[in-house]
Amino acid sequence: MEIPVMVGAGLIVIGAGIGLGMIGGRAMEAIARQPEATGKIQTAMIIIAALLEGIAFAALFAV
Repeated sequence: MEIPVMVGAGLIVIGAGIGLGMIGGRAMEAIARQPEATGKIQTAMIIIAALLEGIAFAALFAV
């Protein structure tokens, strides 16, 4: 692997990690504000996290 490709792959992984962390943190804040909406918030969080991971994997395979 060349150095630019490795840097690109590293940035993809870092970006996905930051995105997943933000999704989880914001979901926990939303659940703290509205505990009655926990199921809907968790469902949306899992769907968004799965899509984000799918995009990150696709980008890694494209590199």
